[in-house]
Amino acid sequence: MSWLTNYVLPKIRALTRKDVPDNLWRKCPSCEQMLFHRELAQHLDVCHHCGHHFRIGSAARFKMLFDDGVFEKIEAPKVAPDPLRFRDSKRYTERRELGGCGGVRLRLHGRLDGRGGRRGADCRGTSRRRA
Repeated sequence: MSWLTNYVLPKIRALTRKDVPDNLWRKCPSCEQMLFHRELAQHLDVCHHCGHHFRIGSAARFKMLFDDGVFEKIEAPKVAPDPLRFRDSKRYTERRELGGCGGVRLRLHGRLDGRGGRRGADCRGTSRRRA
């Protein structure tokens, strides 16, 4: 091996390499087309080739639901951590923490189609996992 391949070539590659984020493109699991992230966001996370709906989190869903993406969260009253003293392989309080939202239901206040009022929505984020 020469000093060109061992020393100079890696230096040139390091200078010309550009950092490209990994999340620029997403592959549709239905039709296997590669979709650009801005194009996918423009189509509200729906593949424009086959109509497949990608999973989105609760915050993104609420921004689509309410006018101009503006809403307020209404805090629910606190409940006892384990009112029935439930027994299982895990404690009930640990299972509730897996939900991602604390409780499963969120109460929101915002405008829908120009009308104000309180709207309820289920929080089923992608962080929720059953054990």
